[in-house]
Amino acid sequence: QVQLAESGGGLVQVGDSLRLSCAAWGLTGNVVTMGWFRQAPGKEREFVADTNRIIGGTNYADSVKGRFLISVDNTKNTVYLQMNSLKPEDTAVYYCASKKSYTLGPSGYEFWGRGTQVTVSS
Repeated sequence: QVQLAESGGGLVQVGDSLRLSCAAWGLTGNVVTMGWFRQAPGKEREFVADTNRIIGGTNYADSVKGRFLISVDNTKNTVYLQMNSLKPEDTAVYYCASKKSYTLGPSGYEFWGRGTQVTVSS
């Protein structure tokens, strides 16, 4: 079993930056790819970004390309999401997820955190 816990959410202004963190523990040998998803009120959960912490590589949703940066610290089993130039439409609950698969992309995620709220105020 893998446990994931997000932190770093909060209330920010348009144009501000925020960094989310997600720590993994438990059977971390099963944590190959780590990703971020988000869910805005009244909308379905959507893929944001992911990264393969074994062989590298990143993948981003078009809506965040050039503004968000995903990175991982394997010594801490932690993945980060640096969010820059935040917009009101980035407001959502952000979830961390992991999977054993080496393949990047939104499918196949097995373990999920409980989420952290990000609110971007105009």
